[in-house]
Amino acid sequence: MEPQPAQLAALVAIVEHGTFDAAARHLHVTPSAISQRVRALESAAGQVLVQRTTPCRPTAAGETLLRLARQTRLLYDEARDALDEGARERLALPVAVNADSLATWFRPVLAEVAAWPGAVLTLHVDDQAHTADLLRTGDVLAVVTSEPRAVQGCVSEQLGVLRYRPVAARDFAERWRRGRSFDWAHMPVVVFNEKDALQHDHLVERTGSAAPPPVVHRVPTSADFHEAVRLGLGWGMLPEPQSEPDLASGRVVALSARSRLDVPLYWQRWRLDSPALNRLTDAVRAAARAGLRRS
Repeated sequence: MEPQPAQLAALVAIVEHGTFDAAARHLHVTPSAISQRVRALESAAGQVLVQRTTPCRPTAAGETLLRLARQTRLLYDEARDALDEGARERLALPVAVNADSLATWFRPVLAEVAAWPGAVLTLHVDDQAHTADLLRTGDVLAVVTSEPRAVQGCVSEQLGVLRYRPVAARDFAERWRRGRSFDWAHMPVVVFNEKDALQHDHLVERTGSAAPPPVVHRVPTSADFHEAVRLGLGWGMLPEPQSEPDLASGRVVALSARSRLDVPLYWQRWRLDSPALNRLTDAVRAAARAGLRRS
């Protein structure tokens, strides 16, 4: 099959805007034209590509063509820009990154992209163990992930290691101190969300039990998670760039001098010869060299 650009554009618009009518408004065509393009694409593929739900969602086959559509759009945008600098209004750069990276070492990437005319950076934030899923579905063109194995059609390279330490506010730590250790089984803990397993893994290491403590607080932003630990809501695994200044000032204390968790991070991106994607990759590499530990 050889999908037509207009058909691929219709598929992307439906998924990104949720309905056939919204896709039609975005592309300045009629809903009938959108339906015809998608039906023709499904006929060529021999299978359903879009679930007609609210909002519309791609099927597994649709996700494959969605990746192709977004890759094609990126290359077309870059080609138009090379031929006529004023022809392109924007260049979309959807990227997935974990919250702790975004709050720490990844920030120089934002400053770099800010200087690129026409670039539109769209960040999807998820746990580092799950960001690669967005690459598989075609929602993003690159991810920061803890998954080393390259997603099909992508390349993977290690960026470095983000180190975490179990820390707590000084008063909180003293309240739960039991001799030279702490009451790990009952001490309140802060987690980022239901996908955050860092604290659980450390508890299993300390207690040998998978049972959670009686009090588990959820604070789903990196900055507020950091502040919740500093305020004594519970203990938590803080990334080194956040914990080091607080440890130095005495605002928090390490619950174990030797305990640490190193999370290797990888950059996975589409296997495309794209100047914009190459430039973004260079910016991520530079930020990682400055902000991450070497493995």
